[in-house]
Amino acid sequence: MRLPHPPPPERSAELRRRFAEEARSERPDLSALCLLLGAEADGGLDEAGIDAAQIELDELAGRLPFRPGGPRSWAVALRELLGERCGFRGSAADYQRLESSLLHEVLRRRRGLPILLSVVWMEVARRAGAPVYGVALPGHFVVGFGAAEEQVLADPFDGGRVLAGADAELLVAGATGASLDPSMLVPADPLDVVLRILNNVRAWAAARPERSDVALWAVELSLLLPSHPARLRYERAQLLVERGDFLAGASELEAYAEVVGAVDEGAAERVRGQARAARALLN
Repeated sequence: MRLPHPPPPERSAELRRRFAEEARSERPDLSALCLLLGAEADGGLDEAGIDAAQIELDELAGRLPFRPGGPRSWAVALRELLGERCGFRGSAADYQRLESSLLHEVLRRRRGLPILLSVVWMEVARRAGAPVYGVALPGHFVVGFGAAEEQVLADPFDGGRVLAGADAELLVAGATGASLDPSMLVPADPLDVVLRILNNVRAWAAARPERSDVALWAVELSLLLPSHPARLRYERAQLLVERGDFLAGASELEAYAEVVGAVDEGAAERVRGQARAARALLN
C-alpha cells in the first residue's frame, strides 16, 4: 500500500494559507477544505487534481433526478446513484488506511471512513439542491435530509442505507453503549466536520509512532481552524520534541503553560518543567 508523500515546504505553506482563509470565510466550503487537507497529506494532489475532484462532484450531482421529492426521495436517489450505481461504501479495512480520510482518494477508490463518505453524499446532494447536512452521531457519521420534523437519515458507510426509526439508536449504542439523544441529530457545522476528520487522521497516526509527521500536520491544520481545543498546542509541542525540534517544542510548551497557568498553576509548572527538559536536550 503506497502511503501519500507530503508536499514541499513552499506548497505546504500555500495550502495552509488557503485552508486558514477558507476556514475563516463567511460560509466555509467543506469540499474545498477537505481537498486542501488532502493536498497537505498527499504531495501528488496538485491544482489539476483538486479541480478534477470538484468536477467529479459536480458531474455526480448532475446524474441525480431533478428534485425527486421530499427528504426520503432524496435519500433514496443518493443511495441508488452513489451506493448502488457508483459503489461508494466502507468496510472495516478502511479504518486502517490514511487514504480513507482524504477526499480525493475516497472519490478515486469509492471507499472511505463514514465521515468522508458522508462528505461525498453531502457535497453531491448539496450541488443538486437537496436539503442535506451531516449528522455527527457518536462513533459513526451519517447524513440527514429535511427539517427536524421530517428528518430522514442515511448511512453512506453502508452504501447509503436509509435508516429506520431504531437504526440510529442501534448505531449509537453499538459505538458508545449510550442512548440516542435528540441533540445528536442536529446538523453538523462544516468546521466541526473538518476537525473530526483531522481527529481521525491524528488517531490513525497515534497508532503508528513512525508517522509522527502525519500527526504533526494534522495538529497544525487543526490549529488553523477558528475554534479548536487549546490542548492541541500541547500536543503539537510534544510532537516537535519527539521529532527532535527541541527548541520549537520548548517554546510551544512555555506558551501553553501561560494559557494553563490562568486556571491551574500546578499544571502550568509541570509543563514548564517539560519545557526545561526539552531545552536541556540541546546540550
